[in-house]
Amino acid sequence: MWQVGAGVFLGWSLGSNDASNVFGTAVASRMVKFWTAAVLCSGFVILGALLEGQEGIETYRQLSPIPLNLAFVVALAAAATVTLMSYWSLPVSTSQAVVGALVLVGVLQQNLDCSSLVKVVLCWLGTPIGAAIVTIVLYYTVGKMINLVFPSLFFWDKGLRWSLIIAGSYGAYALGANNVANVTGPFVGPDGLSPFWATLIGSLAIALGVLTYSHKVMGTVGRNLVRLDAYTAFIAILAEAVTVHVYAIIGVPVSTSQAIVGAVLGIGILKGVRTINVRTLGRILFGWLGTPAISGAVAFVLYFLFFAFKLI
Repeated sequence: MWQVGAGVFLGWSLGSNDASNVFGTAVASRMVKFWTAAVLCSGFVILGALLEGQEGIETYRQLSPIPLNLAFVVALAAAATVTLMSYWSLPVSTSQAVVGALVLVGVLQQNLDCSSLVKVVLCWLGTPIGAAIVTIVLYYTVGKMINLVFPSLFFWDKGLRWSLIIAGSYGAYALGANNVANVTGPFVGPDGLSPFWATLIGSLAIALGVLTYSHKVMGTVGRNLVRLDAYTAFIAILAEAVTVHVYAIIGVPVSTSQAIVGAVLGIGILKGVRTINVRTLGRILFGWLGTPAISGAVAFVLYFLFFAFKLI
């Protein structure tokens, strides 16, 4: 089972890039300290993966069933791609990295399920759009509830930090439930991991990435895309968590990065389009478009290296 090492590497890279997004806006608004966010995020990622992480694993198994050696190729290609994007401080989709590599291998093996691929791609497109819509709805509805429950700003300010912590913890739970399939999903099968061990190993690897290398990407979304105050940070995190959890229930792994960027853009729309940093948005879009292509290219090289050494 040495092949699972690539899945652990992928989990670490996912944690360093994606997982921090559930607390990035809270940390950037200085309402929650980074280490508080990192520890809470790690714990709730593990909980979400163990309780609701198996649906997404089934989706990947349908997309392109592959043996363990090819699962290693997919995980290693995706991990290398996401690590590169983390180095560039770009929040990217680990789901896109995995699927980009998985599609390339599926084409080479002639066992790609196109209907499952269409389902995944449509959910990719719907993630940032859905998060932006949820943000706009929550911004007004939660605002009205706050005015009723907390007529004094003093009491609301005291409770806002805890609101951010609760929303971020929920987001981390949704992340674990949705994204653990990216990490160890390809390794589940008769000769590989059981669903339980896949979710446990994957979630621990994600948690390690959060704790060791998530600080850089957190700043790109939390500070550079749209400046957020504490209230809009809370709304963005809550919208991201709701969006990702819905897809976890559907059983399609999506990107928390895309969800939080969509949520933050929703805030930007509410504040006025001029508040959006177009340059940062352009870098993020480049990361999104380039991720599956780069991952597929790396998988192509690895595939033929494995073929040359008769490992496939």
